[in-house]
Amino acid sequence: MKVQYHTLGTCSRLIDIDFDPETHIVNGVSFEGGCNGNLQGIGRLVAGMKVEDVIERLKGIHCGNKHTSCPDQLACALEQMCVD
Repeated sequence: MKVQYHTLGTCSRLIDIDFDPETHIVNGVSFEGGCNGNLQGIGRLVAGMKVEDVIERLKGIHCGNKHTSCPDQLACALEQMCVD
């Protein structure tokens, strides 16, 4: 299943998430906007991980003086997907 999430408070504008709703495994993540190299790295690192593990590792990360970050927004998107 592919889902798009519009980010709030970050340089990236959109996250494309591909995950299996039955196994809760993230198959791939890509960001639109933001720090391209770092966000490609995050996408590759979380591929194959359980949604719950990604949320646990990335939730609460701040970027500079912002109260969120691209990794935090990914965690928020995954939380929202698991609740919906």
